[in-house]
Amino acid sequence: MNKIIETDVLVIGGGVTGTGIARDLSLRGQKCILIEKSDLNAGASGGNHGLLHSGARYVGSDPKAAVECKNELEILKKNAGHCIEDTGGLFVAVKGDDEKYIADFPGMCKKSGVYCKKIDLVLAREIEPALSNEIIAAYEVNDASINPFKISIENINDAVLRGSQYLSFSKIVGFKITNHSIEYAIVINQNNGKTYQIKARTYVNASGAWAGIIAAMAGITINMVLSKGTLLVTSKRMTKRVINRLRKATDGDILVPGGVVSILGTTSVRVKSPDNIYPTIKEVDQIISQGEQIIPALKTCRYIRAYSGARPLVSEGNIEDDRNVSRGFTLRDHQKDGVDNFITITGGKLSTYRLMAEKASDIVAWKHSIFSKCLTKEIPLPSTKSGEWSEPGVPINKPFKTETGNDPILCECEMVPQSAIDTLIDSIKQAKGKPDLKSIALRSRIGKGPCQGSFCSLRILSHMYDRDVLQDISDINDLKLFLNERWKGEQSLLWDQALVQSSLKEMIHSGLFGLELIKDPI
Repeated sequence: MNKIIETDVLVIGGGVTGTGIARDLSLRGQKCILIEKSDLNAGASGGNHGLLHSGARYVGSDPKAAVECKNELEILKKNAGHCIEDTGGLFVAVKGDDEKYIADFPGMCKKSGVYCKKIDLVLAREIEPALSNEIIAAYEVNDASINPFKISIENINDAVLRGSQYLSFSKIVGFKITNHSIEYAIVINQNNGKTYQIKARTYVNASGAWAGIIAAMAGITINMVLSKGTLLVTSKRMTKRVINRLRKATDGDILVPGGVVSILGTTSVRVKSPDNIYPTIKEVDQIISQGEQIIPALKTCRYIRAYSGARPLVSEGNIEDDRNVSRGFTLRDHQKDGVDNFITITGGKLSTYRLMAEKASDIVAWKHSIFSKCLTKEIPLPSTKSGEWSEPGVPINKPFKTETGNDPILCECEMVPQSAIDTLIDSIKQAKGKPDLKSIALRSRIGKGPCQGSFCSLRILSHMYDRDVLQDISDINDLKLFLNERWKGEQSLLWDQALVQSSLKEMIHSGLFGLELIKDPI
């Protein structure tokens, strides 16, 4: 007989929305189980810009989304400040940009209640010296940089402290539906292959780009539009502020600083599946050619990684350009579809995750006859130890103790010590996950620096063997998977210093240690 676990709410999806729902419902006294087929932020929540929108980007195309972003920015700055760098932002236009859009921009911002202030071009270049001499307009906005990995970790940690559970590598494979209700969900533990059942009063589909796939298991159709966005990571921080191109949204028009690096993007390419997406050389060239028009140094700077995420958009009609699909979120109570205790929340943005969680939790509370209000507007998100090392440049912003024999540095690019790795291993075990290089990387900065895992991968793997976290020689495959994931982000950037670094990595791992890597061609 299969194992049966009972709870109040089963949340499906370990991204920022799912973890936000788990925390919101936990604050309302509900016990939740959050399941994720991989690990935290393995989908779009881990493949985005890290931009906390002021709303200015959407004042022309989606005023409702603009207002949502503006309101949520204020709440998150107040209640989750430790996950945010309040950089501020600039919208700048260069010669050749649409002058009508430039002229209309302040009025559109005012109509949506979004702050913007025109600044002198000389002042703009003084505060951001990397800006092009070709800029013709500049507006100050309230954009900020947010750490999506950290905010997801902090949300789920708080939910667990309040009585909920997080189960990683737990994939839903079906529902048992009886009398218009889900009786239980069928889940497989991907670490050991065992199947079990989770019985809940309500089931929340917060699986992002996979929302249509999960809904189909309950016989429900959601018209998902999947838009791949590719981003590039520079080896150093290019600007102090978020820099936006002052024009209608298109490719390569946002540069977001995050710690000691900057992230440039993005693209919008329709894809059929959210699985196995990766950056292409064509996208990289397009992003750089657009980005250098506002920041000329982007043409010659070193890029250490490219990555892609699938935006989960919901279309109500036949729209050819994915940028014209609303960036607002979709919340559906599937009672109208014949399944009384099932809801889906998808779409939206990282900036509006808390609002999405609130609205989804409101429906659950109504179904459970709970009349407590949402508390995430008022109660600050606590800071926890296991979230600390997801923050880029953490040692630079905090007093750093010199290395001792008891706590050696295992990742020198990001200055991650052995004690941090131990903390993350224990955290993953508490979630009943299997500690490996990939799951540690999702919770920290390991492998994300200039060497892209060339050295830290071996050090951390060795430490895991020393701790008996890994015991079998077959676990060496974990190193292959980790380095192959790094390769996906390197292969479209192989020129100049990046090519030298990648060649060094191959010589170390393949030449010296005889590790055969699987390099998927683009």
